[in-house]
Amino acid sequence: MNRELRAGIARPTLLTSQPKPAVRMSSGAVIVIGRIVLIVVFCIAWQYLSDNQLIKPLFFGSPLGILGFLYDGLFVNRSLLPHLLWSVSATLIAFVLGSVSGIGCGLLFAVYPNVGRFFDPFITAFNALPRIALAPLFILWFGLGLVAKIAVGVSLSIVILLSSTVAGARSVDPDLLVLARTLGATPTQVFFRITLPSAIPTIFSGLRLGLIYSLLGVISAEIIGSVNGLGVVLTQSAGMFDTNGVFAVLVILALLGSVLTWGMNILEKRLLRWR
Repeated sequence: MNRELRAGIARPTLLTSQPKPAVRMSSGAVIVIGRIVLIVVFCIAWQYLSDNQLIKPLFFGSPLGILGFLYDGLFVNRSLLPHLLWSVSATLIAFVLGSVSGIGCGLLFAVYPNVGRFFDPFITAFNALPRIALAPLFILWFGLGLVAKIAVGVSLSIVILLSSTVAGARSVDPDLLVLARTLGATPTQVFFRITLPSAIPTIFSGLRLGLIYSLLGVISAEIIGSVNGLGVVLTQSAGMFDTNGVFAVLVILALLGSVLTWGMNILEKRLLRWR
């Protein structure tokens, strides 16, 4: 009996004295490290091929050349900063205007379905137009300044936001609407407490796309005709066969799009904590 009690007391002591297992790295950290390793290996291979003339630097550039162009343009002569500021400003203004217009029209069409059905053929026809091809017209109408670039960005983002808002408003559970009306809810209460909250997640999906398309519209308009902006730097670099400059602008645009999308994701998480 005493031996059994001693054994029972000794077991937990032995268990607690065992070393703790090593903390495993989270899957998110592994993914981030894997991405960094992939980029580093790719750049090393690219630089090696370029240094040994296995690929022509005139056509493909080199990572060190791209970094040198970025360093000079951002920190030495800072020639890229005004162009970056110009493009970002036009993108944000186009995004705000396109978002407000698109979401407002989408909610109007959701509240008044007959109005939506009336304008649906016109919106479909406008959406089918290649808005980038309309950029020369916008430049002709508004000149080479900021307004033309904003107009192109708005034309790309407004339809996306309108479609997302209408789709989100129509995704509301019909049984929930019937129940609310049965309980005596007014149309205003149904809209603000059921329709709008249900549409917000879909609207945010449209906002992410609208932000990227605003950037694409602005850069495309700058490439076609402008005096400032990253699109101008891209065109000038391509015209002078400066491949490093072309890739440097593409890197800036990729990072800019990633940062804007990341910021939109953070904003969505903060505003949709109730989900």
